Amino acid sequence: MGIEQKAGDLGAVTMRLEQAVNWARTYAMWPMLFGLACCAIEMMAGQAAKHDMSRFGMELMRATPRQSDLMIISGRVTCKMAPVLRLLYDQMPDPKWVVSMGDCASCGGIFNNYAIVQGVDEIMPVDVYVAGCPPRPEALVHGILTLHDKVRGETIKTWA
Repeated sequence: MGIEQKAGDLGAVTMRLEQAVNWARTYAMWPMLFGLACCAIEMMAGQAAKHDMSRFGMELMRATPRQSDLMIISGRVTCKMAPVLRLLYDQMPDPKWVVSMGDCASCGGIFNNYAIVQGVDEIMPVDVYVAGCPPRPEALVHGILTLHDKVRGETIKTWA
């Protein structure tokens, strides 16, 4: 039975536990504030009143990895910052997701030199890429919605 089916005229909706957990994970994501360059301004604009990512359950940008399950990497990542970024990712509780925002985070952007990491996927797994230099807040909201679709399709891991 799916969420679309009702049990007679009782008004009860049935769903699988996996669907309920994924729905809760989708609308209770807490992103970690990790702005590295000009894309961070667009990320802040996505949280502001006009675009309001709070309607997706992202009330606050957390400054600690232990309270976050979504890392939005916005801007260029230097080779000196890469180990710190990986350490913060490792400190996040499972399940965790990563959004790479902007060309610099996704592929190094215009900085093709030894000091900039040429794509944050060299450091950690990335779930959604948001393109642009810098991407508009609408693009970030679209990336968040794409991540929501991905989370809704995940399976619950069983520990046995």
